[in-house]
Amino acid sequence: MALHIVANRPDPALLTLPWATPLEEWTDEHVVPLPRGLSRHVVRIVRLGQRTYAVKETVAEIAFREYRLLRDLQRMGLPAVVPQGVVTGRTDAAGEDLPAALMTEHLRFSLPYRSLFSHGLTVDNIPSLVDAIVVLLVRLHLAGFYWGDVSLSNVLFRRAAGGFAAYLVDAETGELRETLSSGMREHDVTIATENVFAELLDLQASTSLGTDVGAHGIVELLADRYHALWDELTIVEEFGTDEMWRIEQRIERLNDLGFDVEELDIVTDLGGDSVRIQPQVVELGHHCRELQAMTGLNVEDAQARRLLNDLASYTAAHDLGREDRNLVANRWLVEVYEPITRMVPPEARGKLEPAEIFHEVLQHRWYLSERAGAEVDLFDSARDYVETILRHKPDELALPLGGDAD
Repeated sequence: MALHIVANRPDPALLTLPWATPLEEWTDEHVVPLPRGLSRHVVRIVRLGQRTYAVKETVAEIAFREYRLLRDLQRMGLPAVVPQGVVTGRTDAAGEDLPAALMTEHLRFSLPYRSLFSHGLTVDNIPSLVDAIVVLLVRLHLAGFYWGDVSLSNVLFRRAAGGFAAYLVDAETGELRETLSSGMREHDVTIATENVFAELLDLQASTSLGTDVGAHGIVELLADRYHALWDELTIVEEFGTDEMWRIEQRIERLNDLGFDVEELDIVTDLGGDSVRIQPQVVELGHHCRELQAMTGLNVEDAQARRLLNDLASYTAAHDLGREDRNLVANRWLVEVYEPITRMVPPEARGKLEPAEIFHEVLQHRWYLSERAGAEVDLFDSARDYVETILRHKPDELALPLGGDAD
């Protein structure tokens, strides 16, 4: 059978990979030492020119199904790895058939959960991981996506202003519908709690996580936060016509959570005495869209919120409140953000995203100012941060595989 590659953005370099060799036998000539999570399949990460891909061996039918699902999620703007293509028709030197391969683009600055804990994450950081996976699950459910295998292992995490953003990395068991029933949503939540519970126990057994972690409490937290966020985004509110301000209040609450309201269902009763409102379409990204519109920066929503707060402080400190906001944002970008991020030496630029470095500089400035009893200059703080903290961080773009086996 001839080699067959289906790809949404064909990369001619794909033909240079050793498709006639089982994936587990690929060598350092093609494989790069980036961390990967646990998988029931053989997975390798390869670099072709300036692009990096994850390659997974699986059954052809499953590979094409997952490829199409990931493409659908990409078109919908949901946080998932980007599919590159499917390779079928593989045979080895003896003419024996080899599994099909699904290729996805490697998500830069992302790490599987095991690597995060091997880099010093503690039990105190677990609620942030829970929040990230809850936001991801709620967004997928709002879009009508049933996951079917929610777990830490099927997620990649990116740092976001001290917290995390989660991306779906395995859609093999997924299903996209117009809407999801409450039963399907609850089944996903149940799967999530069971899998996360088992993964936390596994971390404890491997000594990557202290024995003092309360796994039961953490999975209860996951379910509670899922239901709280789902209700906030979808619940119906009813109030009198003399409380119309509550419509704006509901929208502001959702904006504070990082969501924009794209559509709001407003119904009045026959007598016109009461109003019922329910968000119909909500989408995460309120802060990152606002920041991108003013500065062109494309960052995680939590990072955008942090940068917008610093922009507001800059505006107040320079008495620019009456100036055009876009012009002030451009001045802040040129005078503050870009000079700070340029202070990072080339050898340290693979450690964190620029927006995350800027967030950590702001945090470091606060610590230095507390210690000094007076406000420390931002650029002095940045220099101290680079020398004392950033240089000692592991490089998240080129880490050893460590304990992340296939």
